[in-house]
Amino acid sequence: MNEPLAERLRPKTLKEYVSQKHLVGNNGALTQSLKQGLIPSMILWGPPGTGKTTLANIIATESGRPFYTLSAISSGVKDVRDVIEKAKQSGGLFTTKNPVLFIDEIHRFSKSQQDSLLQAVEKGWVTLIGATTENPSFEVISALLSRCQVYILNAFDKDDLETLLKRAIEKDELISKKNISLEETTALLRLSGGDARKLLNIFELIISSFEEDNIVINDNVVLDKVQNNTVRYDKTGEQHYDIISAFIKSIRGSDPNGAVYWLARMIEGGEDLKFIARRLLIAASEDIGNANPTALVIANNAFQAVSTIGYPESRIILSQCATYLACSPKSNAAYTAINTAQQKVRETGDLSVPLEIRNAPTKLMKELGYGDNYKYAHNYENNFANQEFLPNEIKSTTFYEPGNNSRENAQREFLKQRWKGKYGY
Repeated sequence: MNEPLAERLRPKTLKEYVSQKHLVGNNGALTQSLKQGLIPSMILWGPPGTGKTTLANIIATESGRPFYTLSAISSGVKDVRDVIEKAKQSGGLFTTKNPVLFIDEIHRFSKSQQDSLLQAVEKGWVTLIGATTENPSFEVISALLSRCQVYILNAFDKDDLETLLKRAIEKDELISKKNISLEETTALLRLSGGDARKLLNIFELIISSFEEDNIVINDNVVLDKVQNNTVRYDKTGEQHYDIISAFIKSIRGSDPNGAVYWLARMIEGGEDLKFIARRLLIAASEDIGNANPTALVIANNAFQAVSTIGYPESRIILSQCATYLACSPKSNAAYTAINTAQQKVRETGDLSVPLEIRNAPTKLMKELGYGDNYKYAHNYENNFANQEFLPNEIKSTTFYEPGNNSRENAQREFLKQRWKGKYGY
């Protein structure tokens, strides 16, 4: 039998499905939709090996709908239109059970390919289920995204993965014939990186390496059998997250050497260059911020350039940006400020906007006092008038604390001159 273990164990029903209880548990969003028979078009977003394809199959099966599938890697606009035409004919225009069209790796579809789906989704000719490992906000066109629900699938946790291993030992038609003692799972889980498919593939590889039927599996056995796999960069597994973490922490730690090394590791491993550029954009704001506002401009320009140019020249642009950010002064003051403000919002709820800074576009609003006593800053010396801009319940609360660097020290001095002790400046 050539069918891999992950395929042999693929769940056929929601009852067999492991993990994602927020979607398919008793009160999960998709469970309720299936019960009602109303399945929206959706984007399933999550890491590799979290059951996106399996879930699409189960949705089609349990809702009794025809199922069509395309791979974004090998399909063009003509393929999309052909399968939509077949789906229309099989489902009809006047049935609630329209066919399911599953598109794997939908983030790889070009704009024209995604555009070709719009009418079919809008008219209800198909229920689209797209699977992606990338943030759909960046990779799916807004017109298509607005017509779909986005459901996030999480990487499998330890219990989920161990459940799959036990299921393989007990129920797989080949492996269950052997006498397997699973003594340790740490190495298996670490190598899988939360990817169920990868876990089962590694497990099957180890089992098949034994000629005898009595097999003991522990961490040493696992590492011995698959040690060659641990040195390669896996852009869809644990190293993907570890190396991008090392990259960002090198920038945050002002080490351009570390930054460019981890950048090289990602490039040599085939990492998505736009993913790297997006992380540089985040770092420019989160870790540098107002200590050097130009960093965000450079990072944004780098992202645009990478999107335009592509590999291999983009590696130079990414290197320039990464080393620039590493050599910039650092401040997380803006990042801390929004975190603090959001926490205050969660604690205090929807506080009323003070009347004096409300908009008053109508006569009634003016009569109710909207905008009364508002001081228009430009009518005052230095374009500043001392007034309160926060709700009364949290007035004078400090959220932004400038960092200790030349630019933000200048900001602190500016605020100190304006507010004269208020907010602690």
